[in-house]
Amino acid sequence: MGSELSTKGDVYSYGILLLEMFTGKRPTDERFKETLSLHNFVKSTLPERITEIIDPILLQQRVTRGTTANITRKRNILGNGRRLQCLISILKIGLICSSESPSERMDMNDVVTKLC
Repeated sequence: MGSELSTKGDVYSYGILLLEMFTGKRPTDERFKETLSLHNFVKSTLPERITEIIDPILLQQRVTRGTTANITRKRNILGNGRRLQCLISILKIGLICSSESPSERMDMNDVVTKLC
């Protein structure tokens, strides 16, 4: 963003990586042109519409004998409040890490603590 180099730039990249991994979207996706960005896309949907942005692969549930079955988004993710809260927390960390202002970003020590 034109500022001097610091570890806060690495924190930004880490935040974007978290958002990419959990949404399955890339920051270079066609939908992120003009004013919409991956960061803003996630921010505008949390927490109420999380099931609309989570990568569908994460909404699969393992069943017996090692096979994987697709479960409807609503039933699978909303059926497990703890899993939902975990996903929301991870996306919030990604948002804080990818804040536009470096001073608003978390230190990586705090990121690790929150992830644990």
